[in-house]
Amino acid sequence: MFKWILLFLCVGFFSLSSSLFALELSINSAKENFEKYSTLHVSDTSHFLCKEEKNEFEEVTKVICAFAKKPSTKLKNIENDFFKVQSSIKNDMFFLTITPFQKIKLYPLLFNLTTENDVYEPNAELSRQWMVVGYRDKLPYIKETQNRDIGINFPFVMPHDKLPYVGGLDIKGNPVHIKKVQDVSDYLKIKKLYTEEKYDVCLELIDEIMREYPHSLFNAELLFYKIRVFSKLNDNDSVIESSKVYLREYSSDENVPEVLSLSAKAYSKMGLSTDAEYFFDRLFTEHEDSIYAKWGYIYYGEMEESSGASSKALTYYLKALSETDNIELAANAANKIAQYHMGNSDLPKAAEYIMKIVNAMPQFFMQDMKSSMDMMNIYAENEDYITAAAIAKSLINATDRNNDAYEKLLKDRGIWLSKTQYKLEALESLNRYIGEYQFGSYEDAVKVAKDSLFFETTDSNVSQRLTHYDELIAEYPKDSIGDRAIYEKAKLLLANEMYSDVLGFKDSLLALSSEHYSDLDEIVKEAAIGVMKQSLKQKECHEVLNISKDYNITLSNEWDEGIYDCAMMGGDFSLSKRTAEKNLKSQDLEQRKKWLYRYIKVDFATGNYSELIEASNDLIALLKDAPGDEYKDVYRYVFDTYQRIENKDKMISSILEIQKIFGDSYKDIDRYVAVMTIGNTLKDDNLVITYGSEVMKIQKTSKSYAQSPFVEFTLYQAYANKDDFDKALAVIQSLDRVDLAPLKRARQKYILGTILDKLWRNDEAKKAYQEAIDADPTSPWAKLAEDAKKI
Repeated sequence: MFKWILLFLCVGFFSLSSSLFALELSINSAKENFEKYSTLHVSDTSHFLCKEEKNEFEEVTKVICAFAKKPSTKLKNIENDFFKVQSSIKNDMFFLTITPFQKIKLYPLLFNLTTENDVYEPNAELSRQWMVVGYRDKLPYIKETQNRDIGINFPFVMPHDKLPYVGGLDIKGNPVHIKKVQDVSDYLKIKKLYTEEKYDVCLELIDEIMREYPHSLFNAELLFYKIRVFSKLNDNDSVIESSKVYLREYSSDENVPEVLSLSAKAYSKMGLSTDAEYFFDRLFTEHEDSIYAKWGYIYYGEMEESSGASSKALTYYLKALSETDNIELAANAANKIAQYHMGNSDLPKAAEYIMKIVNAMPQFFMQDMKSSMDMMNIYAENEDYITAAAIAKSLINATDRNNDAYEKLLKDRGIWLSKTQYKLEALESLNRYIGEYQFGSYEDAVKVAKDSLFFETTDSNVSQRLTHYDELIAEYPKDSIGDRAIYEKAKLLLANEMYSDVLGFKDSLLALSSEHYSDLDEIVKEAAIGVMKQSLKQKECHEVLNISKDYNITLSNEWDEGIYDCAMMGGDFSLSKRTAEKNLKSQDLEQRKKWLYRYIKVDFATGNYSELIEASNDLIALLKDAPGDEYKDVYRYVFDTYQRIENKDKMISSILEIQKIFGDSYKDIDRYVAVMTIGNTLKDDNLVITYGSEVMKIQKTSKSYAQSPFVEFTLYQAYANKDDFDKALAVIQSLDRVDLAPLKRARQKYILGTILDKLWRNDEAKKAYQEAIDADPTSPWAKLAEDAKKI
């Protein structure tokens, strides 16, 4: 039985104390500068442990005190406006947990001023007395100062008369002795193992603690880390099972958003999209401001991408990127977006997001080094050496010579940069290779790249002459010899089409005497025209326009095609549209069709769907008058536009035109799937059957089964709805010739069993059920098959 004392003082001060063996608790409240605060004193005759737990923002989320002995009577919960004090007993250990409602700070009180003369600033983990201060904004009375690295901690001496002091006693006057709690240190070890990515060891320790301490204060945190470990190990079944327990037992825990995101991710990876969408919905609606909602966007995008809805997946990746300031999350989102654009052969657009990763989190590429190197080589093969070299640099900086790929990465980066305008960086990389690999495997290739680094021609005579001119310029500045060297170098560079180099030192060239060199302006203008033409060929539209403006070069209509192409590639859709628009009224019918088609492409890229439909109607009218295959893709743009604006009726009418014009083309398989999905949504089994059959026919002809088993499952259901079980059976059996993941194979065999049951082919049905069980014994379909066999 506890003894409770409540004292009220005239200044609004009160205390609440309880004695339990030798343990004393005292809660005091007061004001400082009109701001309320509260203190909790916890004391014992023996040293005991108190520790703060902090979140990632260094805010104290709870204080835990551990005692070696337990009381004979349970202590009631105590709380005020600033914190709540709860007690618990686990494995003969006694714990006090102080949870803040505002802010709290823990201090050890090592000095008893009634018995000691001097004090100094302590730094202790054990003490006989601890004080917890609860406050709102500013810590009262106590000033936190940064200790100097060098100095002596002199004690503060204050002698006075000693007064007798008796520590807190329980009602019998006996002290409480408490053993050190082990699960506290083990929990901290688990967090460290997880950070070090030692997931198997971490999981073993979690299981061990949960067995030895079934009522641990850290059960919520232990289960949370278990879920995180399962997710890292891609054990989706275990993630789901553990998450169910967690969300049921700890529904108000601060880690719920992350658990919801991992649950949704696990369900989506298992193909259980309905369950996944439920958890995604909870995550997005209940915790929309959480960082794990942003991670959820990425997981949701992955689910959409795996179902074939790549453009919808892109929307979620972009949402994750735009709404987060977390670098790791942003890097993952940017990588997903880059992969999407690479899949659509838009390497320049993908490069924009790759460079975001390079600049913000270059070590990200080491998470999957093989994929990163594959991406890097794709850019090198497509002559985007800047992007390839940037990825290579990120990998180089994250590895060392112990990595098998290090030497080749160092070589490739130098050679790739040597093919760009970044010559100095190339030289640095090539010299680094020579310094680290004196007799390296790529020594010859590196030396060749270095020797030709500043020259775009392999003509040794040109190289020697340029070197000679540079030596003269350096040796004879402000001299007629140096001036002549500048002029001759410009002429040589121009003759060898090194136009940018000419413009690079045009100031030196134009500073020459026009009396002696009368064609200086012509050299510069010819070089500018050369740069402009090269930029057009390389789709560098911004450079083309800058050159035209700086050197007063007017672009004629003959450049329109190049300007349009490079503007589209560079994402300057405004320029693309202006270029196309001025050619729409061409008297040449073929030119008008071509520019209408290009105009439509711009509108599709920019989402200007109303103008796209109008222009498409004009082009279709021209095509009917003058048939041809070159621009018939306009029908596909029309369908895709209606799909984007979700006009189902127009999608259905447009697909009829596509089917009539293109027949069973593999290019249109996603469009047939989209219409089939509309039929499924509208419960229109005839529509599902019509276009599902088309998809199956195209897949069979192309021997590519990217839409399987989705299309077969959907088509099966449509036939089943119409009680056409023979055709439903044929559709499901066709999947026997398609490679399926174990989970999907289990589903197919279970469905096969159900349809055979309906056809009274019981023996074959039981065989199919067994095959479902064998395909993936742990799947839900296997469980259904087990139940079906028993009927």
